[in-house]
Amino acid sequence: MARRVVEHHLGKRPSRLNYMEAGLSNFVFEANHSDGTFIVRISPEEARLNAFMKEQWAEHAARKAGVPTAEILEIGFSVIPFPYMISARVFGTEATFHEKREKILRELGSYAAKINSIRTKGFGETFDWSKNLLSRNDSLKDYLRNEYDYESRLDVIEKLQLLTPRQIRGLRKIFKEMEGLRTKPTLNHGDLRLKNVIADENGKITAIIDWEKATSNIAPFWELSLALHDLGIDSKQAFVEGYGISTKAFTNAAPFITAFNILNYIPEIERARTEKDKAAFDHLRLRFSGAFDLYSL
Repeated sequence: MARRVVEHHLGKRPSRLNYMEAGLSNFVFEANHSDGTFIVRISPEEARLNAFMKEQWAEHAARKAGVPTAEILEIGFSVIPFPYMISARVFGTEATFHEKREKILRELGSYAAKINSIRTKGFGETFDWSKNLLSRNDSLKDYLRNEYDYESRLDVIEKLQLLTPRQIRGLRKIFKEMEGLRTKPTLNHGDLRLKNVIADENGKITAIIDWEKATSNIAPFWELSLALHDLGIDSKQAFVEGYGISTKAFTNAAPFITAFNILNYIPEIERARTEKDKAAFDHLRLRFSGAFDLYSL
């Protein structure tokens, strides 16, 4: 099917096609062709056509703002009975284990600020890329209550006693305060981690990839809650310095970033509950207790 997609759009079959063991939701292939090297992604889920459309819009908007991306050349559903995407191949290596991680993270922070400066309409998954109107959230309050559904997430955590009553009250207060913020939505990549960064040998970012979690949301709260999640303290600081946010502004934003970070654990919590994974619950309770914060009293 990947060969058929390439042949249809580029005029002839690829000279070589390599299956890449990457991606959790798509089959990914590298296609060598006389016109260049391309990446073909095929999803087994029909509904992912919308996700591909969203990625195409987000990457195009980011490129216009000066953010390096792997240009998406075509998305479709007609050549084969599954959604597919063709993008230009970006050369470099995944930055996860790059020896110049701190340099990359500082540059990634600066690109995050550019992404978050792109104005969008509507909060959540449905924004400018879609012509749908009824599923859009016109306000941050609507998004937090309906699409993100923070109350249900808090109820799950409270029922499982993963946080203390004082912590639950604190989180509810933070989200109530967030509901009242007067803010306009902007583009968020939603997964700005090193696994989604391609860099050259000098640590220069050549592309930010995998925009499938892109959303229209409140920045920097949403973006940083995900980008900083699994970084060490020095790496966090490098990213934030690159972003250009002042110490005072980041300190004021920290409670909102933390609140999103905690509630974003819901998929892992649901997995642990389904599998009755007691060890996972013990790990989460320890993490949520703040015991790993060795820098503040």
